[in-house]
Amino acid sequence: MLVCKLNPMVGITSVIKNQRLLSRPISPSISLARFKSNRPFNTGILFVPQQEAWIVERMGKFSRILEPGLNFLIPFLDRIGYVQSLKELAIDVPKQSAVTVDNVTLSIDGVLYLRVNDPYLASYGVEDPEFAITQLAQTTMRSELGKISLDKVFRERENLNYAIVESLNKASASWGLTCFRYEIRDIKLPNRVQEAMQMQVEAERKKRAAILDSEGVREADINVAEGKRQSTILASEAFQQEQINIAQGEANALLAVAEAKAKGIRLIADALKQTDGYNAASLKVAESYVEAFGKLAKSTNTVIIPSNTSDVSSMVTQAMSIYKSLTSKSKQSRKLNEEDK
Repeated sequence: MLVCKLNPMVGITSVIKNQRLLSRPISPSISLARFKSNRPFNTGILFVPQQEAWIVERMGKFSRILEPGLNFLIPFLDRIGYVQSLKELAIDVPKQSAVTVDNVTLSIDGVLYLRVNDPYLASYGVEDPEFAITQLAQTTMRSELGKISLDKVFRERENLNYAIVESLNKASASWGLTCFRYEIRDIKLPNRVQEAMQMQVEAERKKRAAILDSEGVREADINVAEGKRQSTILASEAFQQEQINIAQGEANALLAVAEAKAKGIRLIADALKQTDGYNAASLKVAESYVEAFGKLAKSTNTVIIPSNTSDVSSMVTQAMSIYKSLTSKSKQSRKLNEEDK
């Protein structure tokens, strides 16, 4: 008869270890992901569902991984050690406190999306892959938040999520897990910080409103000034056009008067060329001479007049002789000019 002596300390240690593992709370998402399917009993013929991997152990040692579909096992020798889901899993990362680089304490949680890419490592590489990756996500998130300020936490969420995923993938490669993305779900700030941020937002809004109001007043003043400028320009152009029209009218009037005088002079010249034209002109000059002396008589001014003003005939004769002498001189000058040419 073979008697095996057991070490009581080994048994106590195993019981304490099992109690510690059982007493650890498991979130619903972890429980759903890790223990989705109970380990099936070996009936010899097994049907593995799609997107699952069953780890077969033979006499306590890893044997092989069953793929989806029909599989055969040796009863009593083979058993299903682990059942791993190959679907993408969403794991809640519990809320935790983190301190930013500007010493602001945040309460932050998130959601981690991962998948088992190596069922063997997920089964034997770590005791509880989901628990390990959750703890790693929390520590990584605290580490990354300590590198940035509070403003960047809100502005650079994508960069923060990417940095956390990169760090998780480096550490979880030996666990057979691949992290696809990490999403920050809720960020809770201290009340004082939240009030300060709210005041800052309100101040920024008031600043923008004041800027918009000032820009509106500026645009209105510019429009009024532009209107006055256009009005002044139009008024000056109208005045300029008016002056041009007046000048053109005066020029046309002067031109008409000059043309009329020239026409009259031409008519007089033509009349003088006719027979007795000079005598008629002499008579006209004499009449004008006499008329001028008549007007002088009506004036109260003191003037010097010829001594023979009472003799009208002599005055007419004198005027006609003066006209004849002037006409004769003009004829002689024209004749000399023609000879010189």
